[in-house]
Amino acid sequence: MIFNVPKIVSYLSNFMTLQPGDVISTGTPPGVGMGIKPVPVFLHPGQTMRLGIQGLGEQCQRTISA
Repeated sequence: MIFNVPKIVSYLSNFMTLQPGDVISTGTPPGVGMGIKPVPVFLHPGQTMRLGIQGLGEQCQRTISA
């Protein structure tokens, strides 16, 4: 990770209230998909990403073009 957990929590706390149990989804740095072998993997507009934690729940995010 580029920033450590205390730095991320401190930054987010400047503009939102974090509650016990909140999940901070940090993602991955640019270029990670390019390193997949043998064929790089990239997200495309309209794809759905799912992030789940057993016993906690699941969130879904749909990608859009920038």
